[in-house]
Amino acid sequence: MKSAEVLTKPIGPLTAEEVVELVPTLKQMPVVEVGELLMRLDDLELPGILDLFEPEQQGFIVAEFPIERQLLLLQSLSKKRFALIFEQMPSDSRADLFQHLTQQEQAALLPYLSKAVREDVIALSAYPPDTAGGIMSTDFATVQESMTCTEAITKVRQDSPSKRTIYYVYVTDSNQVMQGFVTLKDLIINDPQTLVSQAMHRQFAFAYVDEDREEVARKIEKYDLVALPILNRNDQLVGIVTHDEALDVMRAEYTEDMEKFMGITQAAAEFDYLNTSAWQHFKKRSFWVVSLAALGIISGIIIHSYENALTQLLILALYMPMVADTGGNTGSQAATVVIRAMALGQISVRNWLTVVWKEAQVALLLALVLGLLAYGKVLFLSWETEIPATYSLSKIAFVIALALSLQVISATLIGALLPLVARRLGGDPAVVASPAITTIVDVTGLLIYFSVASAFFHL
Repeated sequence: MKSAEVLTKPIGPLTAEEVVELVPTLKQMPVVEVGELLMRLDDLELPGILDLFEPEQQGFIVAEFPIERQLLLLQSLSKKRFALIFEQMPSDSRADLFQHLTQQEQAALLPYLSKAVREDVIALSAYPPDTAGGIMSTDFATVQESMTCTEAITKVRQDSPSKRTIYYVYVTDSNQVMQGFVTLKDLIINDPQTLVSQAMHRQFAFAYVDEDREEVARKIEKYDLVALPILNRNDQLVGIVTHDEALDVMRAEYTEDMEKFMGITQAAAEFDYLNTSAWQHFKKRSFWVVSLAALGIISGIIIHSYENALTQLLILALYMPMVADTGGNTGSQAATVVIRAMALGQISVRNWLTVVWKEAQVALLLALVLGLLAYGKVLFLSWETEIPATYSLSKIAFVIALALSLQVISATLIGALLPLVARRLGGDPAVVASPAITTIVDVTGLLIYFSVASAFFHL
């Protein structure tokens, strides 16, 4: 098979023979694409193909694999052989993999690592994975204020083979306390004999090593940075978080929030849709759905208690789904808006009164529009429906429209308040969102619907 045919071959397994022909081409391709292609190899064939690449390339390729595949590769190679690949991996990827190893695997691998790599991976692995320290890299270049631009460029040139991000060069003192930074552009355009202290930027954004990784990602986005320096509480530079790592964090947090929002239990490891069995999918989704379905018995009790009302006015049953759906939609919308604002740091629990007032205004406007639509809908669709002589269709339409409007207001306020309450109690706001809000709003909606109907028609 020709190289072009293999590269355009639909997703599926590849043989070692097919990949061997591609090696010269693969060496010129972006590492992420090479990693995706080699992921399609059988576990037994992968080590032999990796040997065809330079050691540094092997480390970066393996870093693109999911953790599960990295662990399988570790188990299929000798510790000495895997250590050569491990040492060439980016420092943050090394630490992430090291944290996933058992204590026995860590102890078996460490003796084969160089002293510098061993110390680096142990230090990085000590930080919790959801902090800046847990995602930072130690691949950065430093210079000192007393250097000239020429001396700084020389030092960067010496350090650069082992550094991934050198656009920013960080200025530190003899104790590694950060003083500022210079860019490669600063070093190049200034006179060679200009001191770094004259070219450096002393105002800079940074994060502390124990800050939450979401906050780090937000800072990188806010200041449009290639990388953000990470300091310890003594203001010493200990690492950097790059923009690509920030994108990974944002994607992971977005996925986590969406799964919680839809009532899907979190997976312990990286989740791959195609490589996950139907049984695992079931376990991830079933808890909230089954729990809320059980809670839905309350709706049945409410409907059963108003059985006589439905018998007298069957038309009420026709519009129950409309009221429930409208309430669920407006409640979920309000929850989504509030959760997003909280995630972006635009509001906090302290702003709850402002949020309630704003959402109440929105709810009143929605209630007016949707109530008028519901009134017209009942008149249009039910003009031939048989109703008791003691009731008029226009009055029934008004009652249904009023109940729907009240449901819109209550659902909007519930959707806005529940995430704030969850945050105040120390929980995750996304967990209380759909489908939890839908179930709660259904129950309150039925109560409103039948209470309004009973009040007007004395059912």
